[in-house]
Amino acid sequence: MADADGLLDLTDPAFRADPYPALAAVRGLGPLPRHEGLGARLATSYDAVQDVLRSRDLGRTYTMRVPRPGRPAGEWDTFNALHEHALLEVEPPTHTRLRRLVASAFGRGHVERLRPRVEELAAGLLDDGAATLAAEGSFDVVEAYAEPLPVLVVAELLGWPEADRHLLRPWSQAIVAMYELDPSPEAEAAARAAADAFAAYVVGLARERSVRPADDLVSDLVAVRDAGDRLSEAELVATVVLLLNAGHEASVNGFGNGLVSWLGAGAPEAEVAPLVEEMLRHDAPLQLFERTVVRPCTVAGVDLVPGERVAALLGAANRDPLRFAEPDVFDPTRTVPHLSFGAGIHFCVGAPLARLELQVAVAALRRRWPRLALVSATRRPTFVLRGWSEVRVRPV
Repeated sequence: MADADGLLDLTDPAFRADPYPALAAVRGLGPLPRHEGLGARLATSYDAVQDVLRSRDLGRTYTMRVPRPGRPAGEWDTFNALHEHALLEVEPPTHTRLRRLVASAFGRGHVERLRPRVEELAAGLLDDGAATLAAEGSFDVVEAYAEPLPVLVVAELLGWPEADRHLLRPWSQAIVAMYELDPSPEAEAAARAAADAFAAYVVGLARERSVRPADDLVSDLVAVRDAGDRLSEAELVATVVLLLNAGHEASVNGFGNGLVSWLGAGAPEAEVAPLVEEMLRHDAPLQLFERTVVRPCTVAGVDLVPGERVAALLGAANRDPLRFAEPDVFDPTRTVPHLSFGAGIHFCVGAPLARLELQVAVAALRRRWPRLALVSATRRPTFVLRGWSEVRVRPV
Protein backbone atom coordinates (compact mmCIF):
# COMPACT_ATOMS: atom_id res chain seq x y z
CA MET A 1 0.00 0.00 0.00
CA ALA A 2 1.37 3.40 -1.00
CA ASP A 3 2.27 5.72 1.88
CA ALA A 4 1.54 9.43 1.68
CA ASP A 5 3.86 10.62 4.47
CA GLY A 6 6.77 11.29 2.14
CA LEU A 7 4.62 13.54 -0.03
CA LEU A 8 2.57 15.32 2.59
CA ASP A 9 4.19 17.07 5.55
CA LEU A 10 1.25 18.80 7.19
CA THR A 11 3.53 20.82 9.48
CA ASP A 12 5.71 22.24 6.68
CA PRO A 13 5.14 26.02 6.28
CA ALA A 14 5.65 25.66 2.53
CA PHE A 15 2.87 23.06 2.39
CA ARG A 16 0.53 25.25 4.39
CA ALA A 17 1.29 28.20 2.12
CA ASP A 18 0.34 26.18 -0.98
CA PRO A 19 -0.85 22.62 -0.34
CA TYR A 20 -2.15 21.91 -3.82
CA PRO A 21 0.99 20.51 -5.52
CA ALA A 22 1.48 18.03 -2.67
CA LEU A 23 -2.21 17.12 -2.65
CA ALA A 24 -2.02 16.45 -6.39
CA ALA A 25 0.97 14.16 -5.82
CA VAL A 26 -0.95 12.22 -3.15
CA ARG A 27 -3.90 11.92 -5.53
CA GLY A 28 -1.54 10.09 -7.87
CA LEU A 29 -1.06 7.35 -5.27
CA GLY A 30 -4.56 6.08 -5.90
CA PRO A 31 -7.64 5.97 -3.65
CA LEU A 32 -7.28 6.26 0.12
CA PRO A 33 -3.52 5.93 0.72
CA ARG A 34 -2.45 5.88 4.37
CA HIS A 35 -0.79 8.81 6.12
CA GLU A 36 0.89 7.42 9.22
CA GLY A 37 1.58 10.84 10.74
CA LEU A 38 -2.11 11.70 10.64
CA GLY A 39 -3.14 8.15 11.50
CA ALA A 40 -5.69 8.13 8.70
CA ARG A 41 -6.33 7.29 5.09
CA LEU A 42 -6.57 10.25 2.72
CA ALA A 43 -9.33 10.84 0.18
CA THR A 44 -8.07 13.34 -2.38
CA SER A 45 -10.04 12.71 -5.58
CA TYR A 46 -13.50 14.16 -6.17
CA ASP A 47 -15.13 10.73 -6.36
CA ALA A 48 -13.29 9.35 -3.31
CA VAL A 49 -14.23 12.37 -1.19
CA GLN A 50 -17.85 12.06 -2.32
CA ASP A 51 -17.83 8.37 -1.37
CA VAL A 52 -16.31 9.08 2.05
CA LEU A 53 -18.78 11.87 2.83
CA ARG A 54 -21.83 9.95 1.62
CA SER A 55 -21.07 6.46 2.95
CA ARG A 56 -23.33 5.39 5.81
CA ASP A 57 -20.63 2.90 6.85
CA LEU A 58 -18.48 5.80 8.06
CA GLY A 59 -19.48 7.95 11.00
CA ARG A 60 -18.68 11.38 12.35
CA THR A 61 -17.93 10.35 15.93
CA TYR A 62 -16.52 13.10 18.11
CA THR A 63 -12.78 12.42 18.02
CA MET A 64 -11.47 15.77 19.22
CA ARG A 65 -12.12 14.98 22.85
CA VAL A 66 -9.79 16.93 25.08
CA PRO A 67 -7.80 17.30 27.25
CA ARG A 68 -4.73 15.36 26.35
CA PRO A 69 -3.83 12.44 28.67
CA GLY A 70 -2.77 13.57 32.12
CA ARG A 71 -4.73 16.85 32.15
CA PRO A 72 -7.85 17.51 34.26
CA ALA A 73 -10.91 16.31 32.33
CA GLY A 74 -13.52 18.44 34.09
CA GLU A 75 -12.10 21.68 32.76
CA TRP A 76 -13.06 20.57 29.25
CA ASP A 77 -16.63 19.43 29.96
CA THR A 78 -18.25 22.45 28.29
CA PHE A 79 -15.96 22.40 25.25
CA ASN A 80 -16.65 18.71 24.73
CA ALA A 81 -20.41 19.17 25.21
CA LEU A 82 -20.49 21.86 22.52
CA HIS A 83 -19.19 19.26 20.08
CA GLU A 84 -20.86 16.10 21.33
CA HIS A 85 -24.29 17.72 20.86
CA ALA A 86 -23.49 19.54 17.60
CA LEU A 87 -25.19 18.64 14.35
CA LEU A 88 -21.84 18.33 12.61
CA GLU A 89 -20.51 15.75 15.06
CA VAL A 90 -23.35 13.23 15.38
CA GLU A 91 -24.77 10.49 13.19
CA PRO A 92 -28.29 9.07 12.62
CA PRO A 93 -30.65 8.70 14.32
CA THR A 94 -29.51 11.64 16.49
CA HIS A 95 -28.36 13.59 13.44
CA THR A 96 -31.67 13.02 11.63
CA ARG A 97 -33.61 14.34 14.60
CA LEU A 98 -31.39 17.38 15.17
CA ARG A 99 -31.25 18.36 11.51
CA ARG A 100 -35.03 18.12 11.23
CA LEU A 101 -35.51 20.45 14.20
CA VAL A 102 -32.79 22.93 13.16
CA ALA A 103 -33.98 22.98 9.54
CA SER A 104 -37.51 23.66 10.78
CA ALA A 105 -36.31 26.74 12.64
CA PHE A 106 -34.17 27.87 9.69
CA GLY A 107 -37.06 27.26 7.31
CA ARG A 108 -39.07 30.16 8.67
CA GLY A 109 -37.50 32.60 6.20
CA HIS A 110 -34.75 33.86 8.48
CA VAL A 111 -31.97 33.76 5.87
CA GLU A 112 -33.62 35.52 2.93
CA ARG A 113 -35.25 38.17 5.12
CA LEU A 114 -31.73 39.22 6.11
CA ARG A 115 -30.66 40.23 2.59
CA PRO A 116 -31.50 43.97 2.92
CA ARG A 117 -29.83 44.08 6.31
CA VAL A 118 -26.72 42.28 5.00
CA GLU A 119 -26.51 44.84 2.19
CA GLU A 120 -26.80 47.65 4.72
CA LEU A 121 -24.10 46.17 6.94
CA ALA A 122 -21.77 45.61 3.97
CA ALA A 123 -22.21 49.21 2.81
CA GLY A 124 -21.42 50.54 6.28
CA LEU A 125 -18.25 48.47 6.54
CA LEU A 126 -17.14 49.63 3.08
CA ASP A 127 -17.69 53.25 4.17
CA ASP A 128 -15.21 52.60 6.97
CA GLY A 129 -12.86 50.93 4.48
CA ALA A 130 -13.07 53.98 2.21
CA ALA A 131 -11.95 56.19 5.09
CA THR A 132 -8.97 53.93 5.74
CA LEU A 133 -8.21 53.90 2.03
CA ALA A 134 -8.19 57.69 1.88
CA ALA A 135 -5.83 57.88 4.83
CA GLU A 136 -3.47 54.98 4.01
CA GLY A 137 -3.80 54.33 0.27
CA SER A 138 -5.00 50.75 0.81
CA PHE A 139 -7.11 48.80 3.29
CA ASP A 140 -7.27 45.29 4.72
CA VAL A 141 -10.47 43.69 3.43
CA VAL A 142 -10.15 40.80 5.90
CA GLU A 143 -10.00 42.91 9.04
CA ALA A 144 -12.30 45.70 7.84
CA TYR A 145 -14.86 43.70 5.85
CA ALA A 146 -14.67 39.91 5.62
CA GLU A 147 -14.28 39.26 9.37
CA PRO A 148 -16.85 41.64 10.85
CA LEU A 149 -19.60 41.09 8.25
CA PRO A 150 -20.51 37.42 8.96
CA VAL A 151 -20.36 38.00 12.71
CA LEU A 152 -22.77 40.93 12.39
CA VAL A 153 -25.02 38.84 10.14
CA VAL A 154 -25.10 35.84 12.49
CA ALA A 155 -25.76 38.22 15.38
CA GLU A 156 -28.75 39.62 13.49
CA LEU A 157 -29.97 36.12 12.67
CA LEU A 158 -29.75 34.94 16.26
CA GLY A 159 -31.07 38.14 17.81
CA TRP A 160 -27.87 38.63 19.79
CA PRO A 161 -27.95 41.79 21.96
CA GLU A 162 -26.09 44.56 20.14
CA ALA A 163 -24.10 45.61 23.20
CA ASP A 164 -22.51 42.15 23.41
CA ARG A 165 -21.81 41.41 19.75
CA HIS A 166 -18.15 42.26 20.21
CA LEU A 167 -17.79 39.05 22.23
CA LEU A 168 -18.67 36.72 19.36
CA ARG A 169 -15.62 36.93 17.10
CA PRO A 170 -13.03 36.37 19.86
CA TRP A 171 -15.01 33.40 21.18
CA SER A 172 -15.28 31.87 17.71
CA GLN A 173 -11.62 32.37 16.86
CA ALA A 174 -10.50 30.84 20.16
CA ILE A 175 -12.67 27.73 19.79
CA VAL A 176 -11.84 26.98 16.15
CA ALA A 177 -8.10 27.25 16.85
CA MET A 178 -8.49 23.79 18.42
CA TYR A 179 -9.40 22.29 15.03
CA GLU A 180 -5.85 22.65 13.77
CA LEU A 181 -3.38 19.77 13.98
CA ASP A 182 -1.07 21.24 16.63
CA PRO A 183 -2.79 23.72 19.00
CA SER A 184 -0.49 25.25 21.61
CA PRO A 185 -1.17 25.13 25.37
CA GLU A 186 -2.09 28.83 25.16
CA ALA A 187 -4.60 28.07 22.40
CA GLU A 188 -6.08 25.26 24.50
CA ALA A 189 -6.57 27.58 27.48
CA ALA A 190 -8.18 30.24 25.33
CA ALA A 191 -10.52 27.70 23.71
CA ARG A 192 -11.61 26.31 27.05
CA ALA A 193 -12.37 29.78 28.44
CA ALA A 194 -14.22 30.82 25.29
CA ALA A 195 -16.36 27.67 25.30
CA ASP A 196 -17.34 28.22 28.93
CA ALA A 197 -18.24 31.89 28.38
CA PHE A 198 -20.04 31.35 25.08
CA ALA A 199 -22.16 28.46 26.40
CA ALA A 200 -23.13 30.34 29.56
CA TYR A 201 -24.23 33.37 27.53
CA VAL A 202 -26.35 31.25 25.14
CA VAL A 203 -28.04 29.50 28.08
CA GLY A 204 -29.00 32.87 29.52
CA LEU A 205 -30.19 34.21 26.17
CA ALA A 206 -32.27 31.09 25.43
CA ARG A 207 -33.94 31.20 28.84
CA GLU A 208 -34.80 34.85 28.29
CA ARG A 209 -36.27 34.10 24.84
CA SER A 210 -38.38 31.29 26.32
CA VAL A 211 -40.13 33.94 28.42
CA ARG A 212 -39.98 36.85 25.94
CA PRO A 213 -39.69 35.44 22.39
CA ALA A 214 -38.62 37.69 19.52
CA ASP A 215 -38.41 37.42 15.74
CA ASP A 216 -35.04 35.68 15.70
CA LEU A 217 -33.50 32.25 15.32
CA VAL A 218 -32.77 31.72 19.03
CA SER A 219 -36.47 32.18 19.79
CA ASP A 220 -37.41 29.70 17.09
CA LEU A 221 -34.81 27.18 18.27
CA VAL A 222 -36.27 27.47 21.77
CA ALA A 223 -39.81 27.01 20.49
CA VAL A 224 -39.35 24.51 17.65
CA ARG A 225 -41.20 21.24 18.08
CA ASP A 226 -41.78 18.26 15.82
CA ALA A 227 -44.18 15.50 16.91
CA GLY A 228 -43.67 16.59 20.51
CA ASP A 229 -39.87 16.58 20.22
CA ARG A 230 -37.71 19.63 20.84
CA LEU A 231 -34.08 20.60 21.26
CA SER A 232 -32.57 20.05 24.68
CA GLU A 233 -30.76 22.98 26.24
CA ALA A 234 -27.39 21.36 25.48
CA GLU A 235 -28.40 20.80 21.84
CA LEU A 236 -29.63 24.37 21.46
CA VAL A 237 -26.41 25.79 22.88
CA ALA A 238 -24.28 23.56 20.63
CA THR A 239 -26.35 24.59 17.59
CA VAL A 240 -25.93 28.31 18.24
CA VAL A 241 -22.19 27.96 18.79
CA LEU A 242 -21.82 25.84 15.65
CA LEU A 243 -23.76 28.39 13.56
CA LEU A 244 -21.41 31.15 14.58
CA ASN A 245 -18.16 29.20 14.39
CA ALA A 246 -18.80 27.33 11.15
CA GLY A 247 -20.61 30.22 9.48
CA HIS A 248 -18.02 32.78 10.48
CA GLU A 249 -15.03 30.73 9.35
CA ALA A 250 -16.59 29.63 6.05
CA SER A 251 -17.53 33.17 5.09
CA VAL A 252 -14.33 34.89 6.20
CA ASN A 253 -11.97 32.36 4.67
CA GLY A 254 -14.14 31.79 1.61
CA PHE A 255 -14.13 35.52 0.89
CA GLY A 256 -10.44 36.11 1.60
CA ASN A 257 -9.22 33.02 -0.27
CA GLY A 258 -11.55 33.69 -3.16
CA LEU A 259 -10.70 37.36 -3.45
CA VAL A 260 -6.97 36.62 -3.65
CA SER A 261 -7.63 33.91 -6.25
CA TRP A 262 -9.90 36.17 -8.29
CA LEU A 263 -7.55 39.17 -8.24
CA GLY A 264 -4.61 36.89 -8.95
CA ALA A 265 -6.41 35.68 -12.08
CA GLY A 266 -6.90 39.25 -13.28
CA ALA A 267 -10.40 39.65 -11.81
CA PRO A 268 -12.30 38.14 -14.78
CA GLU A 269 -15.81 39.50 -15.28
CA ALA A 270 -18.56 37.17 -14.11
CA GLU A 271 -22.01 37.09 -12.61
CA VAL A 272 -21.85 37.21 -8.83
CA ALA A 273 -23.35 33.77 -8.08
CA PRO A 274 -20.96 31.67 -10.24
CA LEU A 275 -18.05 33.90 -9.21
CA VAL A 276 -18.72 33.07 -5.54
CA GLU A 277 -18.92 29.35 -6.31
CA GLU A 278 -15.53 29.45 -8.04
CA MET A 279 -14.09 31.42 -5.11
CA LEU A 280 -15.19 28.60 -2.82
CA ARG A 281 -13.87 25.88 -5.14
CA HIS A 282 -10.48 27.30 -6.06
CA ASP A 283 -9.15 27.64 -2.50
CA ALA A 284 -11.47 25.83 -0.08
CA PRO A 285 -11.94 27.43 3.36
CA LEU A 286 -12.24 23.98 5.00
CA GLN A 287 -9.58 21.56 3.83
CA LEU A 288 -10.10 18.45 5.97
CA PHE A 289 -13.16 16.64 7.32
CA GLU A 290 -12.57 13.38 9.12
CA ARG A 291 -14.80 10.32 9.39
CA THR A 292 -14.37 6.93 11.12
CA VAL A 293 -15.27 3.48 9.78
CA VAL A 294 -18.06 1.97 11.89
CA ARG A 295 -18.53 -1.37 10.07
CA PRO A 296 -16.61 -3.38 7.47
CA CYS A 297 -17.12 -1.78 4.08
CA THR A 298 -15.63 -0.89 0.72
CA VAL A 299 -15.25 2.82 -0.07
CA ALA A 300 -13.67 4.18 -3.25
CA GLY A 301 -12.73 0.58 -4.09
CA VAL A 302 -10.75 0.09 -0.85
CA ASP A 303 -11.72 -2.41 1.86
CA LEU A 304 -11.93 -0.73 5.26
CA VAL A 305 -12.27 -2.11 8.78
CA PRO A 306 -13.99 -0.59 11.82
CA GLY A 307 -11.94 2.02 13.64
CA GLU A 308 -10.01 3.23 10.58
CA ARG A 309 -10.02 6.99 10.15
CA VAL A 310 -10.46 8.59 6.75
CA ALA A 311 -9.71 12.26 6.08
CA ALA A 312 -11.71 13.79 3.24
CA LEU A 313 -9.49 16.52 1.76
CA LEU A 314 -12.02 18.91 0.28
CA GLY A 315 -9.53 21.29 -1.31
CA ALA A 316 -7.85 18.40 -3.10
CA ALA A 317 -11.20 17.13 -4.41
CA ASN A 318 -11.99 20.62 -5.72
CA ARG A 319 -8.81 20.50 -7.83
CA ASP A 320 -9.29 17.01 -9.26
CA PRO A 321 -8.44 17.21 -13.00
CA LEU A 322 -10.85 14.35 -13.72
CA ARG A 323 -13.69 16.66 -12.65
CA PHE A 324 -12.41 20.15 -13.37
CA ALA A 325 -10.59 21.12 -16.57
CA GLU A 326 -7.38 22.99 -15.68
CA PRO A 327 -8.31 22.84 -11.98
CA ASP A 328 -5.59 25.25 -10.83
CA VAL A 329 -7.01 27.98 -13.09
CA PHE A 330 -9.58 30.34 -11.60
CA ASP A 331 -12.55 30.09 -13.96
CA PRO A 332 -15.98 31.43 -12.86
CA THR A 333 -17.73 29.80 -15.84
CA ARG A 334 -17.48 26.30 -14.34
CA THR A 335 -20.64 24.28 -13.81
CA VAL A 336 -19.39 21.22 -11.88
CA PRO A 337 -20.37 21.67 -8.20
CA HIS A 338 -17.57 22.01 -5.65
CA LEU A 339 -17.40 20.14 -2.34
CA SER A 340 -16.49 23.05 -0.06
CA PHE A 341 -19.79 22.72 1.83
CA GLY A 342 -19.40 18.93 2.08
CA ALA A 343 -21.85 16.30 0.85
CA GLY A 344 -24.26 13.74 2.22
CA ILE A 345 -26.00 14.16 5.55
CA HIS A 346 -23.32 16.55 6.81
CA PHE A 347 -23.74 19.00 3.94
CA CYS A 348 -23.49 22.41 5.62
CA VAL A 349 -26.89 23.44 7.00
CA GLY A 350 -25.71 27.07 6.88
CA ALA A 351 -24.71 26.98 3.19
CA PRO A 352 -27.60 29.26 2.09
CA LEU A 353 -26.55 31.85 4.67
CA ALA A 354 -22.87 31.64 3.67
CA ARG A 355 -23.78 32.02 0.00
CA LEU A 356 -25.99 35.02 0.77
CA GLU A 357 -23.21 36.71 2.74
CA LEU A 358 -20.58 36.06 0.09
CA GLN A 359 -22.78 37.16 -2.80
CA VAL A 360 -23.73 40.39 -1.07
CA ALA A 361 -20.15 41.05 0.04
CA VAL A 362 -18.67 40.49 -3.42
CA ALA A 363 -21.38 42.50 -5.20
CA ALA A 364 -21.04 45.44 -2.79
CA LEU A 365 -17.26 45.47 -3.09
CA ARG A 366 -17.42 45.45 -6.90
CA ARG A 367 -19.98 48.26 -6.96
CA ARG A 368 -17.86 50.41 -4.69
CA TRP A 369 -14.57 49.75 -6.50
CA PRO A 370 -15.06 48.09 -9.91
CA ARG A 371 -11.34 47.37 -10.24
CA LEU A 372 -9.05 46.47 -7.36
CA ALA A 373 -5.37 45.59 -7.14
CA LEU A 374 -3.86 43.29 -4.54
CA VAL A 375 -1.25 45.18 -2.52
CA SER A 376 -0.17 42.43 -0.10
CA ALA A 377 -1.51 39.32 1.59
CA THR A 378 -0.45 37.35 4.66
CA ARG A 379 -1.45 33.72 4.97
CA ARG A 380 -2.55 32.23 8.31
CA PRO A 381 -0.20 29.40 9.35
CA THR A 382 -3.05 26.88 9.41
CA PHE A 383 -4.25 24.05 7.20
CA VAL A 384 -7.61 22.63 8.32
CA LEU A 385 -9.23 26.09 8.27
CA ARG A 386 -7.37 27.78 5.44
CA GLY A 387 -7.38 31.55 5.12
CA TRP A 388 -5.57 34.87 5.08
CA SER A 389 -4.95 37.03 8.14
CA GLU A 390 -4.52 40.15 5.99
CA VAL A 391 -5.42 41.05 2.41
CA ARG A 392 -4.67 44.65 1.52
CA VAL A 393 -6.17 46.10 -1.68
CA ARG A 394 -6.47 49.44 -3.45
CA PRO A 395 -8.64 50.60 -6.35
CA VAL A 396 -7.06 51.05 -9.79
